[in-house]
Amino acid sequence: MSPMTPERTARATLTAVAEPGDAFLNRLIGHCGPEGALDAIRSETVPPDLPAAPKEVQRLEHWRIRLAAAEPDRDLTVCAQFGGRLVCPGEPEWPTTLDDLGGERPYALWLRGPEDLRHACLRSVAMVGSRAASPYGRRMASDFASELADDGWTVVSGGALGIDAAAHRGSLAADGRTVAVLANGVDVPYPASNEGMFAEMARRSLLVSESPPGTHPHRLRFLVRNRVIAALSRGSVIVEAEARSGALNTAAWARRLGRVVMAMPGPVTSRSSVGCHQLLRQEGTVLVSRTEEIVEAVGRLGADLAPPPRTPVLPRDRLEPVTRAVLEAFPARGITGPAALAAKAGMDLTAVNAKLGLLAASGFIERAPSGWRLARSAKSPH
Repeated sequence: MSPMTPERTARATLTAVAEPGDAFLNRLIGHCGPEGALDAIRSETVPPDLPAAPKEVQRLEHWRIRLAAAEPDRDLTVCAQFGGRLVCPGEPEWPTTLDDLGGERPYALWLRGPEDLRHACLRSVAMVGSRAASPYGRRMASDFASELADDGWTVVSGGALGIDAAAHRGSLAADGRTVAVLANGVDVPYPASNEGMFAEMARRSLLVSESPPGTHPHRLRFLVRNRVIAALSRGSVIVEAEARSGALNTAAWARRLGRVVMAMPGPVTSRSSVGCHQLLRQEGTVLVSRTEEIVEAVGRLGADLAPPPRTPVLPRDRLEPVTRAVLEAFPARGITGPAALAAKAGMDLTAVNAKLGLLAASGFIERAPSGWRLARSAKSPH
């Protein structure tokens, strides 16, 4: 952990006192620094040269009451005991992409895990979606994440059930880096069913929170943390989302920050994909169905292009051009003769006769009483 200073202690205190990303508190910090902001909270006095609305001034009273219960030294000690650390703006591990949040930037971040946050997020993709995910959604999130990990990308998500957990586990399974931005302290396993996954991430990757150790989540924090998920990443992939899914809030933040918004389509009858389809109707949303398309959207311009989808190679595709031309001259049904085939293919009758034996030996055609016809196995679209 970095050496303790009054400014770091003040920032640790502010994470316990105020809700994450309060624009007024960030203005107060920018005006008089973290220690000055704490002095203003203690005295419930806004500096005279800092414009503040009455509702903002009223928040000073709430923060002062919470300040009495704040224990920054204890929080820092507990964090150090499980190998965690506090990272503040301007420090080497602080991701500068968070500064794009402006007045809603975190005051500081509590981290747990061996990865360097700034380095891990240099090539990162957010992947979020429904907690009540379908098997299809979970499989695709896991596959996307593991393939991104193989390509050296970090997967950022929220540690929730469903799509989030599938994305984290997919990355871990490929020995990749994955970052969970939590709505609670990094030592609080929520949801409890993901406790094993969080333990593995703390050992191999990274857990991140704006709240001090021991903090339990509430609904507002889940929405507020979405801005951090969006800001840490080059783009956000919405794998599945219902019409009112919190994942759509992440997409809105990504769009607001100028990040790429991607959505995976699903069955039109699936409630879990309604939100994704709404996004895809909005200008600027990128439809993704393969990992290569995700990398193309967030990667280097002109360098990380997705290859065309592979089409299945059929046995007829392996025929040399003249033989294939004779085969394609056959009608889908019925019997034909060499003369009709030669006319349709625009070839010499001798050349056609030479290819009929080859096609029969290969199982594409069969002899009929009055000519030739396609074999049953060859009656597929040309």
